[in-house]
Amino acid sequence: MSQLQRITIHPAQLQQGQISFTSQQQHYLLRVLRLREGDKFIAMDGMGKWWLAQVVGEQGQVLEALQVETELPISITLMVALPKGNGFDDIVRCCTELGVACIIPILSDRTLLNPSPQKLERWRRIAAEAAEQSERSFVPTILEPIAFSKAINECNAHQRFICEARGHYLHLAKVINNNLSGEIAIATGPEGGWTDQEIELAQQAKFQPISLGRRILRAVTAPIVAVSLIASACEL
Repeated sequence: MSQLQRITIHPAQLQQGQISFTSQQQHYLLRVLRLREGDKFIAMDGMGKWWLAQVVGEQGQVLEALQVETELPISITLMVALPKGNGFDDIVRCCTELGVACIIPILSDRTLLNPSPQKLERWRRIAAEAAEQSERSFVPTILEPIAFSKAINECNAHQRFICEARGHYLHLAKVINNNLSGEIAIATGPEGGWTDQEIELAQQAKFQPISLGRRILRAVTAPIVAVSLIASACEL
């Protein structure tokens, strides 16, 4: 199975066992990869369902449903203050591979990036591609950018953490190893870190400040480290 091409389809593309390819999928599978009549591939709907299918003409035909156990036992919502440049692309790609369920781009006091709607489309495409590559059952949800205060006040996760490089806080690994269940929300800051007011607002919204170690991590590195620690704790 690992050698078969994986594509993400919208549920509406699957009707009575037949998969209607989008023009992009058709071009990629039939023109770029040169799949032929009867060649097999894997279709996934991004919501937990996988199918083994084969090429029939310029469409796909489902052969059987597949059971794939690649998801984490908890749901991780990652709240990321948008970094400058294209750093968010790497965050989406890596954290999708690591098992994150939802990514929320945050507009913080020190955020420099004001993303366009095309950026959101790009991030969702990257997430779908990374989910296919890492054989995940789900494609993470990428929400529209939202203000920091609104994001933390609307959060209802069972466990809530905010990563802070300055100050003497417990390490994330120690905190999650003691209590790992339900849904976890974790926020990572921008270049220059969170402001004191943002940390205070987060604590008022029941976010626990935690540390990712003694070193100051880049805005692109911190979310990847945070999700790695949580995923490792889940799977060990």
